[in-house]
Parts: sequence; C-alpha cells; structure tokens
Amino acid sequence: MYQTLLTALENNILVITINRPDKLNAINNLLMTELGLAIDEALANAEVRSVILTGAGVKAFAAGADISELNGSREEGMAIAKKGLDVFFKIERSPKPIVAAVNGFALGGGCELAMACHFRVASENARFGQPEVNLGLVPGYGGTQRLTQLIGKGRAMELLMTGAVIDAATALQYGLANHVYPQDELLDKTKELLQLINTKAPLAVAWVIAAANAVHDEQKNGYEIEAKAFGDCFATADMQEGKSAFLEKRKPVFTGK
Repeated sequence: MYQTLLTALENNILVITINRPDKLNAINNLLMTELGLAIDEALANAEVRSVILTGAGVKAFAAGADISELNGSREEGMAIAKKGLDVFFKIERSPKPIVAAVNGFALGGGCELAMACHFRVASENARFGQPEVNLGLVPGYGGTQRLTQLIGKGRAMELLMTGAVIDAATALQYGLANHVYPQDELLDKTKELLQLINTKAPLAVAWVIAAANAVHDEQKNGYEIEAKAFGDCFATADMQEGKSAFLEKRKPVFTGK
C-alpha cells in the first residue's frame, strides 16, 4: 500500500515502520506524504486505539531529512517546512496516543518526528540530535520549539547551536526519552505501555492529550480546557463505568462512549 512505510495492526495497536533502511530511514517528500496519510487512516479506523512509530532495521529511527532533496528557492524551503509541520502537528494533536519507539539514530527531521509523538521509548543504541547547523540550516519541522519544551532552554540551545548528538542514557536523563531498553526488547516494551493505556477510557485519554498540549499553546488556556474536559467526562458512559467498577472492585470495561 505504501512505498516508504510498513503498517501492522495487532491488539488495537498500529505499528507504522519507516521503511527506507538503505537510506537510514531518511525522510523524503514521499515519506512525509505517506506518513500523513497513514496517520489519517489510523485516526479514521475504530480498531486502532494507539500507534507506534518506529524505523526499519537496527541502525536508525529516521536519520534526518533526505539531503538530496534539500535544494531550490527560499519559497520551496518554506513549503517543505510547512508540509512537515502540518504532518507533525497532526501527530502531536492526535486524540489517539502516538508513541515513538526510537530504535537508532533520530537526527534532524527524525528527532523532530520523535518529539512530535506523545512520548518516546528508546533502544540503548538510540541517538538524538538536531545537527542542522552543520548544513547551514535550522530545524524546519518544529525542532527548536519542541526540544526547548522537552529538555529546557539551556540544554536545547546548546544542542541546537553545537549540532551535538546525545546517546540514549543522556536522552533519558534530559527527559527526552521516557524509557530505555535493549534493542530486542524495544518494540515489545512499547507495546506493553500502549496495551496498558488502551485499557483506559479513550475519551479521557484524548482529553488528557488535548489539555497537556495546551500548556505550550499561547492561544489556549489549558486550565479552562482541563476544566471543560473534566465536566464533559461526566456525560460519558465510560465515566459511569469507571465509577461503578471502582465501587464494585472490578476492572472497568471502557467503550469510548
């Protein structure tokens, strides 16, 4: 179905794998287009409760943008950035959890893709960085913003200006990665996390995402969004089920209604 992606749905978890291992899964124009389509399909498919993004092979999640495509005019450069921003905002704002399983290099656009996900789980050989300054560029898909949000201004400024690459242990220390596992355990451990999240009320999870995203959106009041979401939960069957299950000392069965 896709030329640059592999998809597999199991136990309500859709695994989207960037499949350009010969290019270290570099992000080209076609891959960006197909990634946007794959996210759209995941959001439209009721069987999909959550999504994992990862890379093919054991070397790279996505080792940046495809440098061979970075040419043309200022306007063409801005168009490339806008397309990437649109796709990455779609990931960040997804009401369904989207988690990056970072299985190797996540550099440049690959690091930006990982940061657009709701959180990141890394393999021990994972490497993160925004080395665009080495090419006379800056990140174009939100890297300056999300890296600063995730690890703080001082650390982000240093990484962005030096183009330095950090290892998985440092990413964990900085808060860029939530967990680090051996390469052969990465996907299973990430699935375990999402299987747990999938047992929670889908509408509540979606509202958590929306409210948490509002922290860094100057156009929104996160406290108001949270209060409204709290009230909206009262009108759901899942809230009644959760309350009944708690009182009856049993596990809830949520339906997303």
